[in-house]
Amino acid sequence: MRIRILLLVFFAIPFLALAHDVSGGDRQLLENGGLLAYIWVGAKHMLTGYDHLLFLVGVIFFLKEFGQIVRFITAFTIGHSITLIGATYLEFSVNEYFIDAIIGLSVFYKGFENLGLFQKLLKVNPPHLLNMVFMFGLIHGLGLSARLQSFTVDQEGIFLKILSFNLGVELGQIAALIPIVYLINLWREKNSFDPFFKAANTYLIIAGLALASYQLWFFFRPL
Repeated sequence: MRIRILLLVFFAIPFLALAHDVSGGDRQLLENGGLLAYIWVGAKHMLTGYDHLLFLVGVIFFLKEFGQIVRFITAFTIGHSITLIGATYLEFSVNEYFIDAIIGLSVFYKGFENLGLFQKLLKVNPPHLLNMVFMFGLIHGLGLSARLQSFTVDQEGIFLKILSFNLGVELGQIAALIPIVYLINLWREKNSFDPFFKAANTYLIIAGLALASYQLWFFFRPL
């Protein structure tokens, strides 16, 4: 029961936030503020971006050493920075519901891989993890770019504004991951970690499918 309660707290908090909603307050802040406003909104977006955070939680579960965590998070960061900066600057737009559905599937993928279901169900080895994390980073960056492009961004100093938003995303990512990494590594030494690991990654599979289905419903719904 205690494990279930902690799981609920651990994963439910992001869903209580507004997550990807582009609020009127954020719009006004970016229209009237400077580069610090873009940093703040970028950090806020990552801190409330439950799909991004769930994927990163899945990545961290697989890793045990600090150096490994830095390596994989760096690959993810480079990936999403490339598409966030490049797609926004080049005004390359993607349907946000479609790209968010793929991000939901990335959450499903990580839970599926962590539980060893590639080998158990499909009888194959999963793709190279570092390459997949980088690839999913590129996809997550497209999602972040779609959100940034939904704001009315003044073209004056546009590149610095994009960089500032990306910096905010990185700061928000660090702020979110520090307590998560601490909690997982603290729990890793407990006897209850194995059932927690299985329950959490099962949740990732369910949540990933739910997120993908939800976004695809909006994508395919008639106008």
